[in-house]
Amino acid sequence: MARIKVTKRKSAINRTKRQKLTLEALGLSKIGQSVEHDATPSILGMVTKVNHLVSVEEI
Repeated sequence: MARIKVTKRKSAINRTKRQKLTLEALGLSKIGQSVEHDATPSILGMVTKVNHLVSVEEI
């Protein structure tokens, strides 16, 4: 399974509750924080929903 690195780039202030919870589920709380995940369909779906707040790179 491929791995991806997700980095939070923008603040969650003035975002919907659903987007805030998605960031929390991905393990992101602070700007600049990075986490690694397997590229499963559920993780990729969450990243798609908050792609305007994060950057993604393949490892």
